[in-house]
Amino acid sequence: MILADKIIDLRKKAGWSQEELAEKLAVTRQSVSKWEGAQSIPDMDKVVQMSRLFGVTTDYLLKDEIETAEPTVNEDDRQPPLRRVTMGEASDYLALRRAAAPKMALATMLCVFSPIALIGLAAVSELSVSMFPIREDVAAGIGLCVLLVLVAIAVVLFLDCGNKAKGYEFLEKEPFETEYGVTGMVKERQKAFKPTYDRMNTIGTVLCILSVLPLFATMAFTVGEDFFMTMAVCLLLAVVGIGVYFFVYGGTIYGSMEKLLEEGDYTRREKSQKNITGPVSVIYWLVVTAIFMIYTFGPNGNGQPKYSWIIWAVAGVLYAAVLAGIKLIRNRK
Repeated sequence: MILADKIIDLRKKAGWSQEELAEKLAVTRQSVSKWEGAQSIPDMDKVVQMSRLFGVTTDYLLKDEIETAEPTVNEDDRQPPLRRVTMGEASDYLALRRAAAPKMALATMLCVFSPIALIGLAAVSELSVSMFPIREDVAAGIGLCVLLVLVAIAVVLFLDCGNKAKGYEFLEKEPFETEYGVTGMVKERQKAFKPTYDRMNTIGTVLCILSVLPLFATMAFTVGEDFFMTMAVCLLLAVVGIGVYFFVYGGTIYGSMEKLLEEGDYTRREKSQKNITGPVSVIYWLVVTAIFMIYTFGPNGNGQPKYSWIIWAVAGVLYAAVLAGIKLIRNRK
């Protein structure tokens, strides 16, 4: 019995149509039709995938002389069956993430905004006392209070969104299978949202690029004016925060679709290697925050947050380098 006949026989025994088998293998119905018509041969990845779906060995599929299907005997068989995502669960999850997108975006923007008051008030306190009668210690205290309040609001929003989606955490951590029709539905929504997603990414990118203009303009027209330089930095953070809002808003919605399709950063291979990224991120930013607080307000700190803001900018660049390094190491392994 040739491979084409075996595929037909196994598919019918499983009670699947060509469309259903094609969806499970992430190929077109025409591809399955060509395989069953002996007009083409599936690549090895698809053969392995079919052996798992049908519960037979790859030898049975590939060797014409083997007429009797023998069940596979490997470690995968000892694993529990994959969790199945129904159409209702997929729709609920997409609706949940769409509702969470503005909250996630706002929370991220608040985190970027949080040091603005601290940096700005520190600069204001150094102006003429008759113009702005505020002491440096008062300015620092108010700025820190604003920073902590904004971060606290952001944390509440993050936790709220995370708790509501807690039942769907497996989508980004574990392999799963979807009910018939789910993949098609998600792909249609992804296609419809793609122009909006691209537009949000474009706006976010343009804003992040233009955010440095106030800084350059201040350097060009106000030589030696620390106050204006500091205000330019505050404006830079504000514009970056707005740009990040668009990135996170679109990314939250589009990412939910990629999770259901197991695409992009949520393929099964990425899921198996992703456990280290979360802990590294948490440790990294806790260390950065500690460095900022010690350098600025510690026993030997300079007490000048308007200068130590550079720590956050450097940390952001290094964070991207750290993640890229982790990804490179994992790919080599």
